[in-house]
Amino acid sequence: MVKKGKALQSRMGWSTADTITVQERDFTNDLLGKIDLGAMAFLEIQGRMPSDKEARVFNALLVTLVEHGMTPQAMTSRLVYLASPEALQAAVAAGLCGVGSVFAGGSEQIAKVLQDGLRDAAPDADLPAIARRIVDEHVGRKQPIPGIGHPLHKPIDPRTPVLFSIAEQNGFRGRYIALLEAICAEAETRLNRPLPINATGAIGAILCELGFPWRICRGIAVISRAVGLVGHLAEEMRNPLAREIWERAEKEVFDNRPQ
Repeated sequence: MVKKGKALQSRMGWSTADTITVQERDFTNDLLGKIDLGAMAFLEIQGRMPSDKEARVFNALLVTLVEHGMTPQAMTSRLVYLASPEALQAAVAAGLCGVGSVFAGGSEQIAKVLQDGLRDAAPDADLPAIARRIVDEHVGRKQPIPGIGHPLHKPIDPRTPVLFSIAEQNGFRGRYIALLEAICAEAETRLNRPLPINATGAIGAILCELGFPWRICRGIAVISRAVGLVGHLAEEMRNPLAREIWERAEKEVFDNRPQ
């Protein structure tokens, strides 16, 4: 007997000849022209429309990671576009593959740390004690502590206080942010060097405050950085840099070849 498979069901969207339904809403009458891209992203991920306060905070998070200069992702996209100018989407996708633990995607790791740390914690839990345990675990394993430290922005990542202020103004400065601040303070004391809460750390904590599961947090960076990479490719069309980057790298490697 053939086992009956699971019924295929999704509430994401479907269409008829004259209607489009998205998240059980009439797309053309309820959404198109009435919400911005951030609200649409929130709806797609959370399955509901954000409140006005949630939308303000979420849009700020999306804007934060759109652009950060000539990052490895940006250079990758430009170089792939140089090799394959007929496939802009491939160049963007190549850059997005680099949204990882080191550049732009660290919100996932810190969100997991924070959610694990507070999963069974009482409302009046000792956050500094939880922070000490988290720092102990990472130091003991000789692993970097996600969400803190930055190679350039010291002693403060200028994005972080702005993001925390926006979160506070809209009622989303809670225990996740407080725990991240306690982790930062403990790590700086333990390791005796500035380890500011970086933008991806702040974003991870605020996404926790907004109720996002940690596994989806890197996806927010992907949404943001996709916009930035399309921007880099638009600039590459106007002002090509990729060939110069390639030729300089090739020349320097040749000039410094083993003799």
